[in-house]
Amino acid sequence: MVSLRLLGRRIGRTGAAVIVLGLSGIIVWTFAISWRPSDSSYTFQGVDVSEAQGPILWPSVMASGADFGYLRATMGADGRDQRFAQNWTDTYASGIRRGAIHVWSFCRLAADQANNFNTTVPRASDALPAALYMDFSEDCLARPERDVVISEVKRFITMVESHTGTPILLKLSQQVEVTYRLSSAIPRPVWAMQNFFPPNYADRPWRMWQASDMRRIDGIEGPIHWNVVAP
Repeated sequence: MVSLRLLGRRIGRTGAAVIVLGLSGIIVWTFAISWRPSDSSYTFQGVDVSEAQGPILWPSVMASGADFGYLRATMGADGRDQRFAQNWTDTYASGIRRGAIHVWSFCRLAADQANNFNTTVPRASDALPAALYMDFSEDCLARPERDVVISEVKRFITMVESHTGTPILLKLSQQVEVTYRLSSAIPRPVWAMQNFFPPNYADRPWRMWQASDMRRIDGIEGPIHWNVVAP
């Protein structure tokens, strides 16, 4: 009987510990998906989205604290985001600032990628600077030499800036920046990425910070990227 009682107590304590851990996990998760940097530290905050988010209610996004929306427009030399045109129109109608993103491919020529972007994204006086997003992906395993990448990125920048009329942002993953050190070679504002803690992997201070890739807000289904502008 004593052994059974001891066993029951141990099981009870184990069950209680599991419950506590479970509740702690829920609390942490709830905090993580609702967290954003304080408005007092970062005045301008916003989202970046793609067709993966589906239809977006931009007035609700604005009511959730977003001052701007960056919209994926093109990918590589021939990819086009299926919701870009609608998001471009809807952000303007809602009064939220808008910008366009091109996703870089290490497997395609810069000129072809720039032509894809320039023929997809209208030139608009109200638009935020275009952004070039660079990360490694499984659908392109090429890793060109650094001087080749720098030369190609500069060609892309020249062509796109001639179309938009404003300097672009370089949204660089940590892997790409460590491999190619683009922030030291190309004098353009950096958009860096790291959840919850300000990143410091670029050679220059970031102008924009993707502070979360899991935040959830009204108007968008599922997790979104939440970004802030440097003060």
